[in-house]
Amino acid sequence: MRVAYLGPAGTFGEEAAIRFREDSERVPCASHAAVAAAVEAGAADYGVLAIENSLNGSVAETLDILIHDVDLQIQNEVVVPVVHNLIVKPGCAIEDVRVVYSHPQALGQCRQYLERALPGAQLEATLSTAAAVSTAIARGCEAAAIATLRAAELFGGEVLAASIQDAENNVTRFVVVGRGTPGPTGRDRTSIAFTFPQDQPGALASVLNEFAKRGINCTKIESRPTKEVFGEYAFLIDFEGHAAEPAGAEVLAAIGPLCETVKVFGSYPRWR
Repeated sequence: MRVAYLGPAGTFGEEAAIRFREDSERVPCASHAAVAAAVEAGAADYGVLAIENSLNGSVAETLDILIHDVDLQIQNEVVVPVVHNLIVKPGCAIEDVRVVYSHPQALGQCRQYLERALPGAQLEATLSTAAAVSTAIARGCEAAAIATLRAAELFGGEVLAASIQDAENNVTRFVVVGRGTPGPTGRDRTSIAFTFPQDQPGALASVLNEFAKRGINCTKIESRPTKEVFGEYAFLIDFEGHAAEPAGAEVLAAIGPLCETVKVFGSYPRWR
């Protein structure tokens, strides 16, 4: 089994892939879009995409991929505890650091530490936390990276400060995409997106009322631009239950006529 993830080795995406299937062949990709494309092209059986962080919220790139770019189904979810570390080339000191590299999510999750410890440093986004370590070490003592301990070990970095994230309970939820739909387990989550034919009062409430009437718990709701007309949005909902179960099938049938489009990202087992 081949599992694609945001690489290179040493990222939290790799950790999620390991937690999903420890014995899998892992396929590193340069971006979340490349992960999804690898699965669509058959270069991987599954792909692991970061979708939500407990500090920074949703990962917009992944939401847009699911809404606009692919017809893959979410097969599972994986929750990974996130511990960030400040990593430099061995022998360098924090006083030397002028620029800090990392993935935008990691930079955001360490904002308070960076403001306190490196207030004058320039923050530079990289495609992954592991790539940040490689870049920082190549640049020398003026650069640091925020990444995992495994990335430090793989690329020969030294940890100047450990566990620098802004909250101890920092976790990231990943979704595993692939083909087909897992059957009900009795403890599932369904993720959908929908749009309306026109913007009018009560449109969203009418959809939410269908869930409420059936006693279905919506665990998450948000919106993303449709990318078609400014001010028009796609709404996303996660709800408890499986689309193949009576309540799930019934609510999806009920909201269909209320919406212009409804896209089911998948019904899948909840992580523990």
